[in-house]
Amino acid sequence: MGIVDVKNLTLSLGGKKILDDLTIDFWPGNIHAIVGPNGAGKSTLASTIMGLEGFTEFDGDILLDGESIRDLPVDKRARKGITLGWQEPARFEGLPVRRFIHAAAKDKSEENVRDCLSKLGLNPDTYMDRAVDKTLSGGERKKVEVASILAMQPRFVMMDEPDSGIDVSSLDNIFHALRILKEAGSTVILITHSLAVLKQAEHGFLLCHGQIVEKGKAEKLYRYFEDKCIPCDHKNVPDILEGEQNE
Repeated sequence: MGIVDVKNLTLSLGGKKILDDLTIDFWPGNIHAIVGPNGAGKSTLASTIMGLEGFTEFDGDILLDGESIRDLPVDKRARKGITLGWQEPARFEGLPVRRFIHAAAKDKSEENVRDCLSKLGLNPDTYMDRAVDKTLSGGERKKVEVASILAMQPRFVMMDEPDSGIDVSSLDNIFHALRILKEAGSTVILITHSLAVLKQAEHGFLLCHGQIVEKGKAEKLYRYFEDKCIPCDHKNVPDILEGEQNE
């Protein structure tokens, strides 16, 4: 049993099936990656696990520590240690960075807030009193968000495109934060289109048309990024791979 187990999850949006009888379990204390093409259902899965509005009507179940959370609202899931980092971090006009990080931090000391910023390569003296708004670049807001997740010390954290808007020099800060979360016992889920991000994971899942078509050690999925697909029995398998399946 994983820390979070998704059981036979089927969800439709706008009359279109996005997740199709999906079963997946996430082992505690590991970094997992979910990869796949646009529209495969990756972000939908994260939103459903988080319990966001519009993603609560589904068949199947979601278990945390073996108990169903399908009827729990998002705030109660958050209090149980589940959190979601957005691909495009939110803006909060007038809210200082220090208060943003402090709000969810387990250790609410200023020293801890400063330390979390420093681990993301952000100078606390420069950023503590900046507002979490449009005056920060997307990359800066992403790093502030990850700093807040570090301070939160969640049990189960999903990060949607954690490298989005991040320059190459800052990517190491994000990867360093992932290792800190793992070492602290968090289970980390990376939703990504990036081979570099996949390489930070121990295990991976390839999602296509709302179903898992491959899973295993992260290295097993590297080929997806080389060929943009792997052999499977889906009706839309590219012609270039059909010969390999028949060999």
